[in-house]
Amino acid sequence: MLTVNIHDAKTQLSRLVEQAAQGEAFIIAKAGRPMVKVIPLDKAETSSRLGFMAGEFQVPDDFDQMGSGEIAGMFEGKIA
Repeated sequence: MLTVNIHDAKTQLSRLVEQAAQGEAFIIAKAGRPMVKVIPLDKAETSSRLGFMAGEFQVPDDFDQMGSGEIAGMFEGKIA
């Protein structure tokens, strides 16, 4: 497995990340001491969360106005 020092990792980050995404994990070292391992995400990790609650709830049309009277009252010192 490829080990890259932190300075080289910063200067070559785009290339290294692209290689990792293709399955070539690598290690980043600082002063010769391994610090982190960069590995590709599984397809399940990247796609299972996006939209996982689609259709489960509805956002009201007045969402941006909800509680505005109470909030204004707090600023005016009328509501504790």
